[in-house]
Amino acid sequence: MLTLSRISCHYLPLCVQSLNGLSHIHTSEVLSAFWESEKKSGYKTALPQPSKKQMILDGLKELKEEIKLWKEEIKETWESDPILVYRPGETDVVFNFKNQESLEKWIVTSDKDHNEGRSTATLELSNSGGGLFHGNVSSELFRDGIIKRTGYASMRTKRVRKSFKRESTYDWSQYNMLVLKVRGDGRNYLINLHCEGYFDLMWNDVYHFALYTRGGPHWQISKIPFSKFFYSNKGRIQDRQQAVPLNQITHFGFSVSAKNGMDGPFNLEIDYIGLEFDPNHREEFAYEMYRTQNYVAAT
Repeated sequence: MLTLSRISCHYLPLCVQSLNGLSHIHTSEVLSAFWESEKKSGYKTALPQPSKKQMILDGLKELKEEIKLWKEEIKETWESDPILVYRPGETDVVFNFKNQESLEKWIVTSDKDHNEGRSTATLELSNSGGGLFHGNVSSELFRDGIIKRTGYASMRTKRVRKSFKRESTYDWSQYNMLVLKVRGDGRNYLINLHCEGYFDLMWNDVYHFALYTRGGPHWQISKIPFSKFFYSNKGRIQDRQQAVPLNQITHFGFSVSAKNGMDGPFNLEIDYIGLEFDPNHREEFAYEMYRTQNYVAAT
């Protein structure tokens, strides 16, 4: 008689659908490498759902704001002049941190928010009238046998949208420089340009470049060409690099980690984030392109 103890397999426990025979025992796990059910990639946080009555009341309250936003879109469409908007050598401020309302455009997260670590982060107004992104990053692991790496914090903008909850993107195709006025603590931060695509394989497309801060009491203005940003997916730098699609940017953000023993507090004060068109910068893409074999895909 064949028993379970004589079955050799690598994946246990087995799914037994019939106790009378072994024909329904499945020894392979589900492969979901090419499809994701939701954009959080596995973070299934249970949130309380409001009642239908409350949803109707909240919708009526938001209707007024949505109509106001729609009127601004129409006005901007008729009054905008591309020749006057994109002037060479001038910085157009996209994000500032002058009031509490400007902070509501950002979402701050850390590994502690997902029960994966002990890092903390917050974004608030500084005494000098800027935005202060600060907290503490820790690489200390939970002893659960699941988490292997931890120690990160990030801030990024909410998804840009039009009126009536229509998702949109930032169109920065007329610029070639990212301009930041910051005051840091000497750490290196990572600038992230998210370009979420329509298909799930493109939900985690991000373009990165490092922001080097000096530390000390003085402000610094960093001008970074968009041609320097490199392409990654889920934190893995891709072999097949490509330039940033500047008309498809969905989020902008910063992140900091506790790699290489950099545990401890961090402070990044931001005055503004802007864009500039520099006619003297003509580089389209800074990295060499390597031809890979057809069977090598996004590694």
